[in-house]
Amino acid sequence: MVNDFFDDENSTHLFQLVHMIQRSAMMHMGLLPDSEGRAHYNLGETKAAIDTLSMLKIKMKGNLTEKENTMLNGIISELQLQFIKAPARQRALEDQVSESEAVRKTFTNPQDGPAEIISDEEE
Repeated sequence: MVNDFFDDENSTHLFQLVHMIQRSAMMHMGLLPDSEGRAHYNLGETKAAIDTLSMLKIKMKGNLTEKENTMLNGIISELQLQFIKAPARQRALEDQVSESEAVRKTFTNPQDGPAEIISDEEE
């Protein structure tokens, strides 16, 4: 199946390498869960992966087919776009976890949880 898409075995191996680096970058941006289902955010690792793919693109200039070049450019561009969005996703996840923790604490020990004080203005 994969071999049907690529022109030769070297192209297949090249994009297996690119795919491994891409998956690593996506995992470190919280887009793919780890083996235990957790999201990770390590933008330094993500930047290193994107930089590695960009370096490969530069070093292979003139040696890629049009299809390979288009695919590599697309992968790099998409990773760069997601890299820009990653901090907002991380903050949203942290807020969600914090909110979930507050709700869990409230139901575990209602006396210590947040409460609204309702008063009757006529008193």
